[in-house]
Amino acid sequence: MEGHGGGAGLGRVVLLGFCVAGIWSAYITQGVLQETLSTKQFGPDGKRFEHLAFLNLAQNVVCFVWSLLMIKIWSRGSNGGAPWRSYWSASITNTIGPAMGIEALKYISYPAQVLAKSSKMIPVMLMGTLVYGIKYTIPEYICTLLVASGVSAFALLKTSSKTISKLAHPNAPLGYGLCCLNLAFDGFTNATQDSITSRYPKTSAWDIMLGMNLWGTIYNVAFMFGWSRGGGYEAVSFCLDHPEAAWDILMYCLCGAVGQNFIFLTISRFGSLANTTITTTRKFVSIVVSSLLSGNPLSAKQWASVLMVFSGLSYQIYLKWRKLQRFQKKTKAT
Repeated sequence: MEGHGGGAGLGRVVLLGFCVAGIWSAYITQGVLQETLSTKQFGPDGKRFEHLAFLNLAQNVVCFVWSLLMIKIWSRGSNGGAPWRSYWSASITNTIGPAMGIEALKYISYPAQVLAKSSKMIPVMLMGTLVYGIKYTIPEYICTLLVASGVSAFALLKTSSKTISKLAHPNAPLGYGLCCLNLAFDGFTNATQDSITSRYPKTSAWDIMLGMNLWGTIYNVAFMFGWSRGGGYEAVSFCLDHPEAAWDILMYCLCGAVGQNFIFLTISRFGSLANTTITTTRKFVSIVVSSLLSGNPLSAKQWASVLMVFSGLSYQIYLKWRKLQRFQKKTKAT
């Protein structure tokens, strides 16, 4: 029996390593491609891909097809799941939010965008305190202070001229403003998704992925092709003239779809805390990779700001782990 238990334990370690490798490789590659598409000058004419919102439409289409295939292949029937019309409101903010996050890359560097988007706990705690009167512990406030200080310091420190020269339209206040709006819309999206799953407990991750991306595709098609300034036709024309950009977009979308698979697998087998830990460390590695591969040198003070943010996030994960351990002990005792 001991040998069997050891084998099962080893199997879980191998599976966890597989999940870590999958999430890291998918999203770090996606981050590199996202940065490439926002900063690279394509072709002999040196044109930039200006219509970054098109990435969201492409991602929606690929993830919709992917989730449809997964449901057909793996699902054993999902009666009782949320109807597809339930996702219309969450998909509005899920369409606008990521579009703002990607658009921010025209104005700030990729490491700055990653750091800004890592500070999700700040608006959550502010809303919790001001709107719902939730009281947080001193360690939780310390986490928030570390993250807020790190992001603020990074934003105020001077960015290298080499990094600025790669940006399409350098404008730090606008870039960080778009990231803040991205976080606000993400908060509404997550809250609405939680409401849907609580009302329809039999809803699977694939059902959510299908519903969100179906509506996302509808909204993005209407936005990009429904009015003259949407940029959809120009984006398609750019891809036809620069196949290298089209290939980068396809790879970007496939990385997102594969990454979502590994996230669902991690949450189902190891829980949301393990997933949070993996995705948080991935963001730090993404900044390191961006600095090394893309030639976005960070100063010593900027690296200190990055470490401050991820110290706060790591402490937050530790606090969640301790709370989970106490809950599990209490459950076993009863």
